[in-house]
Amino acid sequence: MDDTRQWLKKADKLGFVKKINGADWDLEIGAITTLNHDIEDSAILLFDKIKGYKPGYRVAAGSTSSCDALALCMNLPTGLSMAGLLDIYIEKQLVWDGKLDKFPCKVVKTGPVMENKDRGKDVDLLKFPVPKWHELDGGRYIGTANAVITRDPDSGDINFGTYRMMVQNRNTASLFVLPGKHARMHYEKYHARGKPCPVAISFGHHPLYFKAACVNLPPGKEYNYVGAVSGEPAKVITEEITGLPIPADSEIVAAGWCPPDKYMIEAPFGEWTGYYATKEAPAPVVEVERIYYRDDPILLGNPPTGPLGEPSASIQGSARIYTTLAKNGLTAGIKRVWLNRAGREFMILVSMRQMYAGHSRDIAMFLLQNRALSPLGRYVIVLDEDIDPMDPQQVLWAVGTRTDPITSIDIIKRTRSVSMDPMVQKPAKAFFTSRAIIDTCKPYEWREDFPPLVKLSPGLEKSTREKWGKTLNLKE
Repeated sequence: MDDTRQWLKKADKLGFVKKINGADWDLEIGAITTLNHDIEDSAILLFDKIKGYKPGYRVAAGSTSSCDALALCMNLPTGLSMAGLLDIYIEKQLVWDGKLDKFPCKVVKTGPVMENKDRGKDVDLLKFPVPKWHELDGGRYIGTANAVITRDPDSGDINFGTYRMMVQNRNTASLFVLPGKHARMHYEKYHARGKPCPVAISFGHHPLYFKAACVNLPPGKEYNYVGAVSGEPAKVITEEITGLPIPADSEIVAAGWCPPDKYMIEAPFGEWTGYYATKEAPAPVVEVERIYYRDDPILLGNPPTGPLGEPSASIQGSARIYTTLAKNGLTAGIKRVWLNRAGREFMILVSMRQMYAGHSRDIAMFLLQNRALSPLGRYVIVLDEDIDPMDPQQVLWAVGTRTDPITSIDIIKRTRSVSMDPMVQKPAKAFFTSRAIIDTCKPYEWREDFPPLVKLSPGLEKSTREKWGKTLNLKE
């Protein structure tokens, strides 16, 4: 598969890349990234000649912020609408998931990441232009699109995931991992035995590694997923001190240990929820003993940028929910699943054709309790098949006109939440939330007698368009 630079070259040739010289790592890169995020067809940003750093030490941001960038990352056609890309993403997701066992990673002796190796006193995480992304961040976050690689000490399964990491000093970074995530389960197993957990972190790579790190996959299948999407095995090198497999084509990899009973203060950080929802608190750390990096390395960043999520996150998340339904035989009648950019993972929208009494609640209850989905999936809104969940106006109209507060809404109390939930007051001994189903589907038993819609019949619309379309400047 392509490495980071080959991927960027392709993206640049298609006009997706914007190069920016002379920005400051202190807030300016983050501010530019935030403003770029709000543009409809946001660019992939490549920062160079960063203040205080020699030319060539670069930062890439927004690598999958647009639909076209995501498509290029995932080996899919560019130029599609959001709905079109979602449809093909779902189709391919089922194929990729079915091929995981056919693409184990391939161990090689060396690769581009081995061009430079720092050890001992030469280890310095701030050798790279790590941004301070947001104004209220507690420090400089080197890990926002990273791949944190760990091994289960019992099964031997290798996992990598994206977990935020703040630079504490030249060779130490704090590691923030939510309960239930594989990396946390791994280091807690090591720590329970009084042992340090071996950790390797890729900080710059083809964005497919970032997307793989964000997908909920079976244990030990992240590298397989990269292979299934790219069509060839991911190449890895066995790191010399931890024994962990690291991407051979990575730009920057750090390796070291997460020791038991050692914590440093981490946070706040502007998270994907749109809030600085976690306050300063002790977090485990990784003590770095090796840094491997390419000549003129590229640090990959993907900081959250405010209330609106990336279109690519909506597409990837929606596809994952649909495929979860498919694997459980629950897609009959389902027309569309969608995570709105504003609602994000807090709100799952499903349009469907009711096939039996209680069908809409069956789907909603499954989505609320499924672990593969976000612990912050606070609402499931079920819609009839004539409502487009990708159109917020239609969704609000359905909620307003097809629900009764007593019979259409179910609330489940004291369900799991996480520390980044802005509705959990900190400090807290435990994190709980409530979840709600809003069923806007027409009552099943009298759905055929529901008031008819005010709309043009197909025949009248066709004849009116033919006669008056040019006068009214109507779109085809």
